[in-house]
Amino acid sequence: MATLTIARAYQYAYHTYPNYTLAVTGGTLNALGDIVAQISQNILVKDHEPRPGWDPARTLRFFCLGSGMSPLLGRWNLFLERRFPLRAWRIQPISFRALSKRVAADQLIMAPIGLVMFIGSMGIMECRSPRQIHQKYTDIFAPALLTNWKVWPIAQMINFRYMPLPYRIPFQSTCGVSGHCTCPC
Repeated sequence: MATLTIARAYQYAYHTYPNYTLAVTGGTLNALGDIVAQISQNILVKDHEPRPGWDPARTLRFFCLGSGMSPLLGRWNLFLERRFPLRAWRIQPISFRALSKRVAADQLIMAPIGLVMFIGSMGIMECRSPRQIHQKYTDIFAPALLTNWKVWPIAQMINFRYMPLPYRIPFQSTCGVSGHCTCPC
């Protein structure tokens, strides 16, 4: 019953204030993902190594990143929905070809852009110098993008096929919670 109430409240908020709703939802789920990652890192540390503890500033950075990126990703998903409709008529079956085009466009266009935005904005929020941010791009962009391409196409295929438009960003963010634990950043 509570789940239905939350879903209705989310649906109302999304239709009334889509960007704000996506920002709060994306920021919250990104922060949750970072908390899970930090807890995992603390649990998995070897006994002779010091435990780093929880870094609230890092969690805040992830919240800010999710809040800023989620409305943009919402617009991107709307663009993909209109550009690659999965069926021309409601009674027609889902077009696997259109679904594949959506996933390909997402992975070939938005994945690199999102990664650039992630590395750059995190570098800025960490007060890194332009040289340090450039070094971070050099060190992790290619491996992170390749890792992304191993995981996200399947997740996005499920997302684009089964999730209604208002729930795609929360679905992505929820999938991203587990991704925080394996991020090379």
